[in-house]
This record gives sequence, C-alpha cells and structure tokens, in this order.
Amino acid sequence: MLNISKTMSQLKMMILVGMMILVGQKIGFDFAVVDAIPGVILIIIIAMLSLIIKDLTPKLQFPAFAWATMIALILSMPFMPTAKLFLAYTNKVHFLATTTPILAFAGISVGNKIEELKKISWKLVIVAMLVFTGTFFGSAIIAQFVLKMQGII
Repeated sequence: MLNISKTMSQLKMMILVGMMILVGQKIGFDFAVVDAIPGVILIIIIAMLSLIIKDLTPKLQFPAFAWATMIALILSMPFMPTAKLFLAYTNKVHFLATTTPILAFAGISVGNKIEELKKISWKLVIVAMLVFTGTFFGSAIIAQFVLKMQGII
C-alpha cells in the first residue's frame, strides 16, 4: 500500500537533493545549471519510481537503488527508443556532482549512530585502516599492471 504522505516527503527530499546536485554541478565543475535541469528531473523521476515500486512490493526484498538501476538501465539500452533522449539529458549531469549529497547523507547517517560506533571502539579503527590500506595497495597494483600493459610506464 502506498503511503501518500511518505511519498510526498520523499519527493520533497529528492527535490532538495536535485537542487544540491545542480549547485554542486555549477560550483565544482562549472557545468551549465540550466542544461542539467532536465537530466536532474529525470533522475528524480527514476528515484521516485524506484521508491514507489519498493513500497508497492514489500514482499520482494529488493532495495530501491536496485529498482532505480534497472529502470535507468532499461531506459538507456541502445535498442530502446528512449535511449537517445534519456542519455542526452542525463549526460549533462556531472556524475561527481551527484556524489556530494550522497556523501553528506552518509555522514549524517554515521553521525546518528555514534553511540553504536563507540561500542565498537578501537576495533573499528583497525578494521578501517586495514580496509584503506588494502584498497590503496590493491588499486596501485592494478594500476601498475594496466599501465605496464599499455606501455605507459
């Protein structure tokens, strides 16, 4: 069952995030805000559709972001009549501008769980250091291998 009040709250939040994306787009990458508005609207529509589908199918244990990914994938497939127009609009939205609000909300989410993080204490620091180190060296090894294969180094 669809909760209209919840859906409207989600829409308000999506509009706020869309505005944050446009601001990040202008400040960080000097992309034209007006050109990106249709792409941001499309992204908001897809996000809202995915949230509505998730609410309408509670027995399916399928996250909203997966629905959004599938919708966008279908709309952008080369054989789909929507692909050319969809990609023309969404390509005007710089990907990194979309990450700013995501990282902000992730930070807020972590901040709300600070008491739980305190219980983990020093163990979290060790795990984080190992993950960061492993990710860094793993990326460096892959980059080294690929650059040597290409003859760049």
